[in-house]
Amino acid sequence: MMPALFIGHGSPMMAIEDNECGVFLSQYGSTIGRPKAIVLFTAHWETEALTISAVEGRYSTIHDFGGFPKPLFDMRYPAPGSVELAEQVGKRLGEQGIPVQYDAQRGLDHGSWVVLSRLYPDADIPVVQISVQPFQTTEYQYRVGEALRGLGVEDILVIGSGATVHNFQQMRWGGGDPEQWAIDFDDWLVDRMTERDLPSLFRYDELAPNARKAVPRPEHFVPLYIAYGSGDPANKPEVIHRSYEMGTLSYICMKF
Repeated sequence: MMPALFIGHGSPMMAIEDNECGVFLSQYGSTIGRPKAIVLFTAHWETEALTISAVEGRYSTIHDFGGFPKPLFDMRYPAPGSVELAEQVGKRLGEQGIPVQYDAQRGLDHGSWVVLSRLYPDADIPVVQISVQPFQTTEYQYRVGEALRGLGVEDILVIGSGATVHNFQQMRWGGGDPEQWAIDFDDWLVDRMTERDLPSLFRYDELAPNARKAVPRPEHFVPLYIAYGSGDPANKPEVIHRSYEMGTLSYICMKF
C-alpha cells in the first residue's frame, strides 16, 4: 500500500545538487518501494478547470525557469504517461462533482520531474500529472484529495508537489539559519494536521501565525491539502523531512 505524500520541492537545483531534501528523496524512494503508478499535483500548472494529463507514450520535459546552469536544462525525465489511469482519476473526481478536462500534450514541469528524478530516477513508472486551482477554497482542495482516497491500496502513489513557505520577497539569498516566523508557520500546520483539526486548517489564512507572509499566493500551498485529503485518515500524519534554504524556503515533506 502506498501513502500519500506532500513534497516541498523548493529550487529546481535540487535535481542536480545534493541539498538536504534532495538527498532525503533519493533514499526515500527505496524506503516506500516502487508504486504501480504515480498521480502528481504540481504547483507549476495552474488551470481554470482541474486538468489531467492523458499522455500516450513518454512525456517531454518542460524547463519552466530561467537563470540556472546548463546541466539543469540538459536534464530529461521521459516518464511514461497512462491514459487509462488518467481516465480512472477523472471518473473518481467526476463522481464527487469535480469537473475535469484532459490534456494529451503537456510535458512534465519542474514541480513534477525534479521531485520524481530524485525519488525514481529511472523514469520508468507511469505518471499522471494534474493541475492545481489556487483560486478555489482549502475545503475544495481537501475534497479533491478525498476523491482519490484509496488509490494507495492499488499501489498508486499520490503526491502533492509544492511548498508551505514560498515567498520570494522574504527569501534571504545569502543563506543562513531559517527565520523563526517560517518555522512557526510550519509548526502550526503540522500540529493542526496531526490533530486533524480541519476547521482550523480550512481557515489557516486567518489562524496560522505569519500566514500572509508564508503564503502570498496559494499555488504552492494547495497541493498540501490535496495530499492530506487523499491519505488514509486512519494513519497519523508524519513529517518525513524538514529543512530550509535561503532563510525561509521550506522543504518540509509529509506522509499521510
